[in-house]
Amino acid sequence: MNEPMIEVEGLHKAFGETRALDGVDLCVPAATVLGLLGPNGAGKTTLVKVLATLLEPDAGWARVAGRDVVREPTAVRSMIGLAGQYAAVDEVLTGRENLELVGRLYRLSAAEARRRAEAALEQLSLTDAADRPVRTYSGGMRRRLDLGASLVGRPRILILDEPTTGLDPRTRVELWAFIQQLVRDGTTVLLTTQYLEEADELAESIVVIDHGRVIARGTSDELKSQLGGDVLEVGVVEVGDVDRAVIALGALGAEHAQVDRGSRHLSIPTAAGAGALVEAVRALDEAEIPIADLALRRPSLDDVFLALTGRKTTEDDEAGSPPAPAGRTSKDRSPA
Repeated sequence: MNEPMIEVEGLHKAFGETRALDGVDLCVPAATVLGLLGPNGAGKTTLVKVLATLLEPDAGWARVAGRDVVREPTAVRSMIGLAGQYAAVDEVLTGRENLELVGRLYRLSAAEARRRAEAALEQLSLTDAADRPVRTYSGGMRRRLDLGASLVGRPRILILDEPTTGLDPRTRVELWAFIQQLVRDGTTVLLTTQYLEEADELAESIVVIDHGRVIARGTSDELKSQLGGDVLEVGVVEVGDVDRAVIALGALGAEHAQVDRGSRHLSIPTAAGAGALVEAVRALDEAEIPIADLALRRPSLDDVFLALTGRKTTEDDEAGSPPAPAGRTSKDRSPA
């Protein structure tokens, strides 16, 4: 295994009665992507701020490239790039001026700042818009410019806090490709995201955090294997048949189903393989429940997250509330 570039052990951080971090441990090897998943309020951004030396932990420790984030903050800042949830760019300046300004803040010479700004603009396909004021940029262009600002200092470690939030699908895929190239070139990436497909695409390993605690870790395949099989998708014609379908499919484990009454769908983890389809048809036919659609698929990270936390990544928690048990009704079945 590559040497660790980010190490965290026993990290705690509280805000009043709210425990944002409650004993977090993680390790990110060099030139890899660690995906940090969790719902809103899980503690992801608090962890990012600690690693970026913007917050001090209450207990535990964190090291970036071997440097302690509390005792050696200046050294840590010289080795990291940070792109937060929102593009932090100056709308009055041009794209080129924004990047050159960041270079000068890194104490680069004017010539070196210009050279690195030009390289970042080219890497992120912003050269044609480089001399336009940023107020004329689209949201996707601002997001790419913000990422470019985090790269001007040539960081060994790049911390991306939900970098593709609000981007259109095409721009998101382009940004994925750019991140993958950075990793091939040796950059280490800590990626927080609510898009589970993003973690599936980019991350060699994944950590799931909830209520400030790590509740699961592993590769995407390892996490999916925790469900122990496939997912049976059942759609019924009438909303009133949803609860009846749960009862009819009890032998298939429907008590653990994720239920979406709005779309009249049930998602049921099953280890019965293709036989689950036959059993479902028989059970629903005997109960005289019309079927709208029926399918068997491999589990996704969405299924894993729902099984672990009982909710979608985009669902907010009230401070101090306990996690909802897995298997409860989901109000929104759309991808997180």
